[in-house]
Amino acid sequence: MMFGVLRRYWVRVAGVFLLNVVYVVLTIFMFLMIEPFLRLLFYGNLEGVSPLSAFVVRFLSRFFSLEKIQGAFAIVVLFAAVLLLLRNLASYASQWVMAHVRSDFLYQLRNQLYDKMISLPLGYFSKENRGDAVTRAVNDTQDVEYTILTAFQQLLTAPIALICYLLFLFYIDYQLTLWSLLLIPASFLLIGFLSHALRRSSKTYRQRLGVLLSHVEETLSGLRVIYGFNAQKTSHEKFDKLNRQFLDRQLTVFRLTYLASPLSEFLSVIAVMMVLVIGGFLVLSERSSLSAPLFITYIALFSQIIEPIKNISSAMADYKRGQASMERIQDFLNIADAVEDTSDAVPVRGFNECIELQHVTFAYEVEPVLRDVSLSIPKGSSVAFVGTSGSGKSTLIDLLMRFYDPQSGFVALDGVPVSRFKIGDYRSLFALVSQDVMLFHDTLYYNITLGREVPMEEVVAAAKVANIYDFIVSLPDGFNHVVGDRGVSLSGGQRQRISIARAVLRKAPILLLDEATSAMDTESERLVQQSLDELSKRCTVVTVAHRLSTVQNADCIYVLSAGNIVESGRHEELMLREGAYWKLVVSS
Repeated sequence: MMFGVLRRYWVRVAGVFLLNVVYVVLTIFMFLMIEPFLRLLFYGNLEGVSPLSAFVVRFLSRFFSLEKIQGAFAIVVLFAAVLLLLRNLASYASQWVMAHVRSDFLYQLRNQLYDKMISLPLGYFSKENRGDAVTRAVNDTQDVEYTILTAFQQLLTAPIALICYLLFLFYIDYQLTLWSLLLIPASFLLIGFLSHALRRSSKTYRQRLGVLLSHVEETLSGLRVIYGFNAQKTSHEKFDKLNRQFLDRQLTVFRLTYLASPLSEFLSVIAVMMVLVIGGFLVLSERSSLSAPLFITYIALFSQIIEPIKNISSAMADYKRGQASMERIQDFLNIADAVEDTSDAVPVRGFNECIELQHVTFAYEVEPVLRDVSLSIPKGSSVAFVGTSGSGKSTLIDLLMRFYDPQSGFVALDGVPVSRFKIGDYRSLFALVSQDVMLFHDTLYYNITLGREVPMEEVVAAAKVANIYDFIVSLPDGFNHVVGDRGVSLSGGQRQRISIARAVLRKAPILLLDEATSAMDTESERLVQQSLDELSKRCTVVTVAHRLSTVQNADCIYVLSAGNIVESGRHEELMLREGAYWKLVVSS
């Protein structure tokens, strides 16, 4: 996945590659100045230098006189300093270009993950925990930054340096270079073994982190229950157990990660020691063309291959560790959306006649929640769904809003299956007010508008319809008051009226009320019901209710039981039948 995405940055990646070639070439030329420097220092002349150093000497001779020892000495040192400066500038430019690639890649990846989060099926978290999703979006993406992108950068640059250094070393003395490379394959084999173990451990490490974060999230959400039942000790024991499991796996990952670099460095140093021993014998041998100054140049240049070898081995370990995170991210991005636009989906702006269900059957898993349900909701009417818990009332709301598509049958708007419409356009026809009000840690203005640019007079008008305007203006910051996490600074009734103001501002033709007043005290319910009555005058209203007193004026009441519609009609008609609805009213 990563390398496919990185193709969009091929121009910058090519620039990084070229800058690193420049960096390596300048490094080699800088080290080639060692031999002339030593010749001048110990022999007082530049005669007998190797062909590579002679090339540099001839180049300098075009611009400077190298006949005097002191002048030649200063020029060689100055030229080496200039090469060092240019080399570091090339290194900085390479890092700067790569930083843009890394930052933009992570920016795009986080956007992809967030877009996936807000398009997940509503039932996703009935099987998966939220902490794991947060881990993938935050920790796993950060791990990609620390591991895979770092590994990519190293694998893009280190092999260039290694190949160029080896080519020059072979040119200087191929026999000595062959002897010195005996331990390099062993290094890569050992690192490959470590990398395989690291990938397995990293995947388990990320999974356990997700479980740990999920427990923390559940604890913060359930503090009232924990305090009320004195469950602090058992909650801490569970956290300690999960934390210990995470720690054990984390230590395994750290041990494997930290072993790769020193192991490769140790093997590289052993190779350098072999070069010193073998090269020393060659220099002392009369048959060898390897002079002492050239041998020192060789040692200095050979020492430079330790860093790229260490970087390559570290990159392989990092890549394997980060691959586990990248696989988890990819698995998350591959989760199928509950519903998607078809290729020929058309826009929709309203409806003229009715919205209906035609022989709809729906199941979250195996057992159907709704069975062959058919009904019609005429425009401008008020319809209610009642029934015991688990009868399928809220599922009907979800199907109407197309949070899911039924397994059989269809939902239609003015006789057209809603799957033909663009999802965003279709859902804009609805305003939802539910029992569980979700307010965001932001201002009242934001929570009413949900970030849309809306004229203030419209927001004020919506707040007045929802009977919440007087409360808002009584606050020191008014509409700029920050409600806290999930609206903790507001009462249940105030939160509900904020959600009603949100629905008013939407100006949608269909109003969905899902248990909108079931958990309120009498005064809060009275105020909220007044707001709902005012809002209902403008919309087609679909209500799900436990309190049957709130639906007695509905044009049609549908009674559900075990996923089936068992009765329908007006309140008076249903009471005269003394059937399922009558039993619900009597028992309430």
